[in-house]
Amino acid sequence: MTEPLISVGILSSKEIRFDLYGEFISENLDKKLSGRFKAKFENNQIKIFHDKHEILSGSEIIFTPKDIETDSFLLRDVVIGKNFHWEKKLNQRFRGSVKFIIEGEELTAVNILPLEEYLISVISSEMNSRSSLQLLKAHAIVSRGWLLSQIDKKNKNAVNEVINENEIIRWYDREEHLNYDFCADDHCQRYQGVTRIVNETAADAVSETRGLVLTSDNIICDTRYSKCCGGMTESFENVWENVSYPYLVSVIDYKFEPDGADIDLRKEKEATRWIQRNPNAYCNTSDEKVLSQILVDFDRSTKDFFRWSIIYSQDEISELINRKSGIDFGKIIDLIPLERGGSGRLIKLKIVGSKKVITIGKELEIRRTLSQSHLYSSAFLVEKENIIEGIPQKFTLIGAGWGHGVGLCQIGAAVMGELGYSFDEILKHYFKGTTIQRIF
Repeated sequence: MTEPLISVGILSSKEIRFDLYGEFISENLDKKLSGRFKAKFENNQIKIFHDKHEILSGSEIIFTPKDIETDSFLLRDVVIGKNFHWEKKLNQRFRGSVKFIIEGEELTAVNILPLEEYLISVISSEMNSRSSLQLLKAHAIVSRGWLLSQIDKKNKNAVNEVINENEIIRWYDREEHLNYDFCADDHCQRYQGVTRIVNETAADAVSETRGLVLTSDNIICDTRYSKCCGGMTESFENVWENVSYPYLVSVIDYKFEPDGADIDLRKEKEATRWIQRNPNAYCNTSDEKVLSQILVDFDRSTKDFFRWSIIYSQDEISELINRKSGIDFGKIIDLIPLERGGSGRLIKLKIVGSKKVITIGKELEIRRTLSQSHLYSSAFLVEKENIIEGIPQKFTLIGAGWGHGVGLCQIGAAVMGELGYSFDEILKHYFKGTTIQRIF
């Protein structure tokens, strides 16, 4: 296998402003290009303007650098953290080619570049420059494997919604990216080009693990990761499609099991005990040195990720659920856990309203329904207070972890790196029974 090229959708808009640094060429124009440009969607075509003059038009336009190492392009007003609490716009700079395509009534700017070049940016975007080399090497292998496994799955149609009168079960992956391999936001992997300083350690981590992935039965593993598992990782099938992978199962995020504890968190009683406790776990840390490796600037305000709580009044929760689900439940009478995964994360939750009763799932659908953006995780308990005529006036959600919890726990892996574990030991902890293999 040779190193593949990766296509990443960066920004969609009717008008995209961009700068070319160095020397770029387009097959539609017989001259080298640099400077400030504007791409506009007009009359079902892409039109490129330079100094207010139209210089190109077509249904697809690509600009290719003469030298990928020295030339780059900048996209203005790129949205990052879309639909999350940290959403904002930034100017971002990238290496490789930029391709403009039409999607619906908008343009999309797509970055095309070699996989290893892309990985350096992903690791730098996901991690702080002060991260340990072992953590970065582990993450490079995880990110590389996820990328390649997703490309392999791209043309497979996966059912992601089951709806009937009593249930709405949805799971979200990346099936909608039909015109490029990945998006640049957290929905796929956080990618900010060379906007963030590409640190030498990240580059070394990618270089020293070049072509390495985890395999299971000689198949590239779909290596997932999230911020904080909350002490126990989750199984793949409880978050996405109903497929079991032997290397994506629930794992205790520590060197040994808790003494005298039943850790089958699929049981409501044990999940309650677990979430209410403060168990030993690699990801149970408040060490600023460790957290700074994982939590980039717009994440740093989040301190209570291992165990957390959120309070809603009746008015707040009924308005929120009705708005986010698009269903008029009336007053919210109860939120009843029906099914949990191995980490205690809810797979199914029954919403009991004065007008409607519906069960929702899977974990991200639950998180989206119960938060303005995304609830930290679906591993939570529900407490009701001040019940008047059968209607609780206050709901408290008490939760554990941050993210879907499947695969590598980033904060746990950072702690392991600080404790002296090597990258292969970190990977074997989170992905049981896998083999590290070089594929190019």
